[in-house]
Amino acid sequence: MEFTNPKDVKKPLSVKDVAAANGGEITIHGGIHNIRDMGEFSFVVLRLPDGICQCTVESSCDFGGESICEEACVEVTGTVREEKRAPGGYEVVVKKGKVLSKPAAAMPICINKHKITAALENEIPLRNITLRNGNYRTRFRIQSDIVKGFRDYLDSQGFVEIHTPKINAKAAEGGANVFKMEYFGKKAVLAQSPQFYKQAMVGVYERVYEVAPVFRAEKHNTARHLNEYISMDFEMGYIDSFEDIMAVETGMLKLVMDRIREKYQREISLMKLDIPIIDTIPHVKFKEAKELIQAEYGREIKDPYDLDPDEEQLIGRYFKEKYNSDFVFVTHYPSKKRPFYAMDDPEDPNYTLSFDLLFRGLEVTTGGQRIHDYDEQVAKIIRKKMNPEDFATYLNIHKHGMPPHGGLGIGLERLTMRLFNDDNIRYSSMFPRDMLRLVP
Repeated sequence: MEFTNPKDVKKPLSVKDVAAANGGEITIHGGIHNIRDMGEFSFVVLRLPDGICQCTVESSCDFGGESICEEACVEVTGTVREEKRAPGGYEVVVKKGKVLSKPAAAMPICINKHKITAALENEIPLRNITLRNGNYRTRFRIQSDIVKGFRDYLDSQGFVEIHTPKINAKAAEGGANVFKMEYFGKKAVLAQSPQFYKQAMVGVYERVYEVAPVFRAEKHNTARHLNEYISMDFEMGYIDSFEDIMAVETGMLKLVMDRIREKYQREISLMKLDIPIIDTIPHVKFKEAKELIQAEYGREIKDPYDLDPDEEQLIGRYFKEKYNSDFVFVTHYPSKKRPFYAMDDPEDPNYTLSFDLLFRGLEVTTGGQRIHDYDEQVAKIIRKKMNPEDFATYLNIHKHGMPPHGGLGIGLERLTMRLFNDDNIRYSSMFPRDMLRLVP
C-alpha cells in the first residue's frame, strides 16, 4: 500500500525570484514567449507567472536544437546576471535546458508584442491562447488583486464570505431579463443577483460578502454590457444610514488602488495607467446631478427617472473637472427605477435611499438601504403591482425580524475596464459571454 504525504511541491519561480538569485544559479521553467537569433547566441524569452525573463543561450549550449520554438514549454538552468536592457533588469545565462513539450502548430495570431493588434472580433475566438499576451496577463493579475483587496478589506471589517445558489426558482429583481431553464421538471432561472440570499445572511452573520457570476438575459450588444459577469457583493446590518455602505466601499477602493499602485509600478509605467488616488469620494443627489450637467453642459433632461450613458459621462467629467475625482456617488435614485426592496426616502418617497457609483463616467456599482420592516415591504411589493405570495420565502426574513441593512454589487469587469481606460468591456472579461458567444 502506498500513501501520499504532504510535502513541498516544486513551485514556479517568478521574475522576483530571478532577481533575488543575482550572481547565483537558478532553474526556471516556462513557455517560450519569443526567440531572437543573434548568430552566436540567442535570446530566449520565457513567460514566468508574474512576467517575462530573458535567457541567453549560446549556440554551443545543448538545448533542444530544432525543438526550440515559440510556445515550447522548457526548463532551463543557468546563472543570473544583471542586465539593464533585459525585461526586469536581469537575465539567465543558460548552462543546460530541456524541452518539456512543443506545439503542434504555429500560433494563428501574434501574441508576443506588447499589445495584440488584431481586431477584437477576430481575437476573442482565440482568447484561450491570446490570454498569454503580456497586456492581458497584467490586466487579469491586477483584476485578481482587485478581488483579493475586496476580500481582505471586508474581512478586516468583520464580514463573512458566503456562497449562494445560482439556480433559483424566481428572479431576484423581477422583469424578463432572466435565463430560464428546466430543473428536473420544474421551472428555474439563473441568478440575476445574490440579493435575497445575502439579505437573509445579514440575519445570520450581520455582515456578508460574495464574489460570483451573475446572469442577465438582456438583448443588448453594447461595449459596456455582458450577459454573464462577476459581481462583488456585500450586505451589512445595523447601519445608521445608506452612507455607511458608501463609506465601506470607499475604504475598500482606497485599499485596492493603493495596493495596485505599489505592486505594479513597472506595469503602470509601461501601460501608462492612471491609478486613482482615493481619500474621499464626493456624492451628489440624482436630481441635483441632472440639473448640474444641464446648467454646465447644456444637456437637456430627457428622462427624469434614470441616467443614460451620456449623462453618466458628463457627471463623471464634471466631478473630475471640479473636484479632481475619478469617482462620484449619485444618490437618491427615483423609486420608479429601483427594485421593490429599495427603501424609500422618508423625506420624499418619490426617491430612494440608494446610489450608483460612477467611475470615470461609467456606473460600476449599484447599492442602497433595503426595507427591513415586514409591513412596509409587503406594501411596496403591492405598489409595484406584484404579488406578495410570489415572495413568501423572501418575506420570511422580514416577518421574523431584520435589522436596518443594505449593501451593493460591484461589476468587476466594468471596474477593470475603467481602470485600463478601455472602450469595450470584453477586454476585461477572460472569456466574454454576450449575445453572440458561448465559446471559447
